[in-house]
Amino acid sequence: MRLSIITINYNNAEGLRKTLASVAAQTYRNIEHVIIDAASTDGSIDIIRAYALQTDDLDVKWISEPDNGIYNGMNKGIRTATGDYVHILNSGDELAAPDVVERMIEALARVNSEELIVKSGGVQILMGNIVQVYPDGRKIRERKHCACADSIPKPIDASMLIFYKGTIPQDAAFVRRDLFEKYGYFDEKMKICADWKLYLNMIALGGVVPMYVDIDVVLFDMSGVSNTNNERRLAERRTYLEKVLPAAVLKDYDAYAFPIEEYKRLKKHHLWGVVYFMERVLFKLERWGLLRK
Repeated sequence: MRLSIITINYNNAEGLRKTLASVAAQTYRNIEHVIIDAASTDGSIDIIRAYALQTDDLDVKWISEPDNGIYNGMNKGIRTATGDYVHILNSGDELAAPDVVERMIEALARVNSEELIVKSGGVQILMGNIVQVYPDGRKIRERKHCACADSIPKPIDASMLIFYKGTIPQDAAFVRRDLFEKYGYFDEKMKICADWKLYLNMIALGGVVPMYVDIDVVLFDMSGVSNTNNERRLAERRTYLEKVLPAAVLKDYDAYAFPIEEYKRLKKHHLWGVVYFMERVLFKLERWGLLRK
């Protein structure tokens, strides 16, 4: 199974060194590394050239030319890629360990061999965990989709609710390349949410069922994340949700998304029975006329 890793870079030479080193260290070698550089002027091109010469057992492809932003660079990378699966590992981020790709490929092979999965066309998206790395050295491990550690991939119930609040962790996802041919590429008109839009179209609207395995995939550099970015992200998401969801449906999400999350949390900790009992008591009191409906 061939994996295409796509790295986007612009004037981030030091971050790029870390990213390339983490790919070069992988125990799994059937990797195509596509590096898209936006005409950097900080020595990044020399680093890429040296990397391509030193890692002759990896298939390294690279382009350095002006582009129209990160999503334009990602689209170039995907169109260049030839692997069965695509993983986007941007400059500054690192694969979490030398055996990350090997473990993810083993998980894909294990599940793809199952009869039911074979009949459905195989695993289309496999996600692991992101480890957020902050400038002060703190590391926070995000494991959102499974309450307990498990090496066996499991399907995720990725409903519209997930995309109303956020998205899947693209930086920890191995995505089958033909999904981009079917659902399109990143919307280059969007400034910050094109990945969210694409995976919303694939999963919540398109019916693709992602799977999750408890493997730390990427060390994600949090130094570029800001409150301003978060505000822009929310605004851009809202604009697109208003286009694709009927107003009445979006109104229900606005009203009930948080209570649904509360319900899930209570159910996870086996406290839903208490809430159910209280609801039944209120129902009886209303029925007996002791409370107003």
